[in-house]
Parts: sequence; C-alpha cells; structure tokens
Amino acid sequence: MEEIRFCPEHGYYRGERCECGMAGEVIMSEERTTRLGKFISGALRHFPDKLKLDIDERGWVSFEELMRVVRRKYSWASKWHVLALLKSDVKGRYELTDDKIRARYGHSIKVDLDFPECNHEVLYYGTSEEEADRLLEVGIKPVRQRYVHLSTTLEKSIEVAKLRTERPIILEIDAKKAREDGITIIQATEDICLSEEISPEYIKKVVKIG
Repeated sequence: MEEIRFCPEHGYYRGERCECGMAGEVIMSEERTTRLGKFISGALRHFPDKLKLDIDERGWVSFEELMRVVRRKYSWASKWHVLALLKSDVKGRYELTDDKIRARYGHSIKVDLDFPECNHEVLYYGTSEEEADRLLEVGIKPVRQRYVHLSTTLEKSIEVAKLRTERPIILEIDAKKAREDGITIIQATEDICLSEEISPEYIKKVVKIG
C-alpha cells in the first residue's frame, strides 16, 4: 500500500501527489497504512469473533465497536486514520454508514450480502492454466471465501489473475443465462460481482493471456 495524504480540495488520496498535482499533508505512512488496512480487513472479513466484534448477518458492525478494537491494537490510530484509510481506498473494499461499517467483498466468514443484482451479461474469472481445465468440468466454487468473485471487465480479471500466475487463463461467464436460470449474482463494486457458485454450463469460453 502507499502512504495516505490529504488534499484540501480533493480530500484523502494515496501516493505522493493528488490528481490535481498537489503534494498534500501526510496522514499515514506506507507502513502504518499497510498494518491498519490488514487489521481492519481481517476484523471485518475473517475473524470478528476473535476480536469479540458483534457482526450481523449482512456483515455490518458498529463503527465505534470497530474503533475500540483498533485502538486496542494500535494506540496511535484515531477515527480520522480509519476514515482516511476507507475514503482513500480506490478499490471500494468497505461500505460506511453513519454508525456502521462492513467489507463489501472478500469474506471467509458466513455473511449474506444484500447488494443489488448484477446486470452485466458477461463476467470474467481469472485462473491459472493448470486450474482452468478442472473449472471447466466442475464449475467455479468459493475457495476459502464465502463467494465466488467475478470481474466485470476482462482487463480487471487479468489484473487480478496476474497476482497469482504469470500466464493467466480468463474464463468468460454467461451471467445473463445464469441469472435467467435462477443463479443469484450481486454487484459488490463497479469491478466485482459475487455469486455462491457458477456451474460449468455458464462458462462460455477461455481467453488465454500471454
């Protein structure tokens, strides 16, 4: 992760300069941004029970309760550090209301997210060449996560897949047909849709990259 800075005109951002070119005030160093980000991700996605966080079936926890466990872990962290982390996150990992917060995707715990239905006709899933043949036979199921994460564009699926393999295979999903057959697919962010499982009959073709 990059350090977080504040621009008086555009707010929190990550990196050395804002989109307007200003080198704003440093709010958190790269090291603190990484440490705090990993802790909040774990608290909301993976181990709320370990921290005694009261998380509801939709993944929401009290923001004040989250701040309590954050301060217990990092005495330097204030509400403004957490808000800077959330508001500078271009990937839209979190959703914040007046008094509650949740992760939008990436859960390993049991949650039932209530996002709107995904309306994309085609979605994409990046995997390795070794894994692609098996998925074409058995379909795509969650591995260590609550939901299958699908990309809304080919470019995003390549970006995600290249974090795991140098020569990704991109599976193209017939999301329109899957929905018509009763498969629930929800839109978590602009780039990510979620489903509990994608059967092999909805995998239209394979796109080789590299």
